[in-house]
Amino acid sequence: MRESWHDFFADSPDVLKTERRRRTVVGVRDFEIGGDEFIMMAGPCSVETEAQLLSIAHHVRSRGARVLRGGAFKPRSSPYAFQGLGLEGLKLLARARQATGLAIVTEVMSEDDVPMVAEYADILQIGSRNMENFSLLEAAARSGRPILLKRGMVATIADFLRSAQCVLANGNPNVILCERGIRTFETATRNTFDAAAIALLKQVSHLPVIADPSHAAGRRELVPALARIAVAAEADGLLVEVHPDPDRAWSDGDQTLDFAAFDAMTASLAPYIALRGARQTLGELDGAELLEAVG
Repeated sequence: MRESWHDFFADSPDVLKTERRRRTVVGVRDFEIGGDEFIMMAGPCSVETEAQLLSIAHHVRSRGARVLRGGAFKPRSSPYAFQGLGLEGLKLLARARQATGLAIVTEVMSEDDVPMVAEYADILQIGSRNMENFSLLEAAARSGRPILLKRGMVATIADFLRSAQCVLANGNPNVILCERGIRTFETATRNTFDAAAIALLKQVSHLPVIADPSHAAGRRELVPALARIAVAAEADGLLVEVHPDPDRAWSDGDQTLDFAAFDAMTASLAPYIALRGARQTLGELDGAELLEAVG
């Protein structure tokens, strides 16, 4: 890592790579995020019903997903849009975990809700709108749960790392960074997917980095291509929205994959994930070992 990056991100020292700290691996249940395994997190935008959630959970688990995502509390741009099931949604997520063994990631929106959400979730998600809600970040950090921190819609990478620094400074080293697209002048997509941010974060930070191509695209037909780009940029995992009937989803149906599309996407990712693993292996070799490996 170039020394100039340490100067550029000087106010986020704990999240930056050093010779002593090259990589943080976040343990969740029986697996790790940020290690050698590529982690798929998949599920609906919103928890709707028990039948809906269980059908999704069983399907994504059968395709290799490790984490079930689903919103119990939904921050929506319109006050008239579905806002989530709240506590009942958390209970449904817990039932899905019991039935499938999947870990649960769900968003917490208020510092007052942190203890309740942490009781049910394995990973607390801080949404893009709350990336700089420092009271919430501090409360979430103190929960002891791993934190999935989404980049804000208009946040620079420096802003993003400062928010991660806040979590680490409050005693929680288990932060997962999530690139989910940023707001630009482009209107054809929901957001602009910043693949360069993934590459840069992997260069400068020891924290795991995942990508959310669903929110970046806003269009389900673009999600698989952005997912492949994320893997090529060396992301450690994906956060993808899946629903058995996206056109009838209670929220964000336009960016949600149905089961067949999810299956096709996971199949298309296989060679990219294999190449990512090979690159990681080569990157850990010293000069002589690298020459021998490449023949």
